[in-house]
Amino acid sequence: MLLIAAAAVLGTLAGTCVGYLVQADRDPTPLPPLSQPVVGQAEGEVAPLPAAQDHQVATDGDLRKLLVDRPRGAKDTSSSRGREGWMDLADYADEYKNPSVAFVNLTSDSFRRAATASWRVGETYSVEINLVQFRQRTAMSASEWADNGKHWAEEREGTRSWPLPGTGEDNGMVYVHDQAQREAGYLPLYSAEAHAWRGDVYMEIYVNDSRPIPKAKIMDLAQRQVGKL
Repeated sequence: MLLIAAAAVLGTLAGTCVGYLVQADRDPTPLPPLSQPVVGQAEGEVAPLPAAQDHQVATDGDLRKLLVDRPRGAKDTSSSRGREGWMDLADYADEYKNPSVAFVNLTSDSFRRAATASWRVGETYSVEINLVQFRQRTAMSASEWADNGKHWAEEREGTRSWPLPGTGEDNGMVYVHDQAQREAGYLPLYSAEAHAWRGDVYMEIYVNDSRPIPKAKIMDLAQRQVGKL
């Protein structure tokens, strides 16, 4: 999907080829004996995980219920789809700079559905959270889209980043953009974002304000959202 993704695939293939070349120059390694100790089969059935511990039970339900609650006194943004709403494939593709390309990529990556929440506090502070779910029949799409989000976040100049606790190694990152976007006649726009994945769900959070956004604010929001997945 991205050049970096293609490079990663090529890198994996290259490593495999080197392994084969090295093995070709070595003497054959004796195989272990085929006979192995017999392990007795356990009796009875394994109890299923309780619903509270089964990620699949939660994400197969109403995905909107996994969105964090917005704070008291918060209001809808000008482009809000409601406090907790759905986005179909076309709606979510429109979130990208090139919707047609995003639409094709989402389709090929087995987009299933997306739940969204957005709000504003005061006149300038706003939040948007999207939980994007994939069917993942042939690929780890949630992970790939999280990597895509992290890639573009890291492209911004003046960006600081931190791993997102509770997501595992490299599965989640938080970013604060210290350089504001400026346009004549408008207040400066500072932003922060977070990207992570868990199972078949990709989480993305965007925060905007006319003042610099503290790390603690985006980190707290991202940790609370990941905690609900």
